[in-house]
Amino acid sequence: MKKPVEVVAEGLGHPEGPDVLPDGRVVLANTYASEVTVWERGKGTSTYAYTGGGPNACMLGTDGFVYVTQCPTVGAWVAPERRQPSIQRAAPDGTVEYVATEADGMKLTAPNDLTFGPDGRLYFTDSGDWDIVARPHRGYICVIDTDGSCHVLEELEPVYPNGIVAEPDGSIVWVESYTRRVVRRSPSGSTNVIHELPEGHIPDGFKIDADGNFWITTFGSGGLDVLDRDGNHVDFLETGGVVLNCTFDGTTLYVCDFGTTETQDPNSTPMFGRLLKVDLGVKGMPLFRGAIAVA
Repeated sequence: MKKPVEVVAEGLGHPEGPDVLPDGRVVLANTYASEVTVWERGKGTSTYAYTGGGPNACMLGTDGFVYVTQCPTVGAWVAPERRQPSIQRAAPDGTVEYVATEADGMKLTAPNDLTFGPDGRLYFTDSGDWDIVARPHRGYICVIDTDGSCHVLEELEPVYPNGIVAEPDGSIVWVESYTRRVVRRSPSGSTNVIHELPEGHIPDGFKIDADGNFWITTFGSGGLDVLDRDGNHVDFLETGGVVLNCTFDGTTLYVCDFGTTETQDPNSTPMFGRLLKVDLGVKGMPLFRGAIAVA
């Protein structure tokens, strides 16, 4: 499948986990810049909030805060100004505070992606170490209740759980980068693998359309794999580049693209990331929203 693709912003540092604000602006976790960046048509990009560390995804809550996964290391990259692995939230005035730094007494290691569920709770993946061969580390699926308490839902083998979404029935679905599996957890707590992507299609982030299909950014594939709710492969959207995560805005799909990993200076951080706008013609499922109390 090919659709019109527009580059709306570039020169970003590892753009990840975007969301659309009510006024149409797009916020994204700009990892290498240690900030949440905001893009507005006609005005370009600017800093929404400086988080420090390595923000990896962001999502607007009903309280006006943008909730952020804070992962101080991304691949071999380490933030020059580290922050605790955590969930943070950024106010519209740019101030940032911690929401959670541990789950059931366990310190968080590498929060990656997040989503509000239909119950108003905030679910997120804690991926563990990126190099699971040299440094095997368990991954976790966690949830923050509306009262601010944080809990472990699933303890996983070293599989690097990455993108996560919530379905209308309360099921939670996540992707595992190194197994290339798509896994669903039902409201009853049972889990099952609904799909395994092919070699070279390493899943990163994803969202759901109005028909329940999953649009999965697959690192290295040059696009997004589309699965139906049962896990059957439906299509592949070609975008080019190295896609990382995405979000719907009506029938528009915004895609965060790493661009390239090449750089002439081995001591510099690549800043080639782009924000793409795809006129998809397919309507996205509205995201669930919520708010978390912070003591």
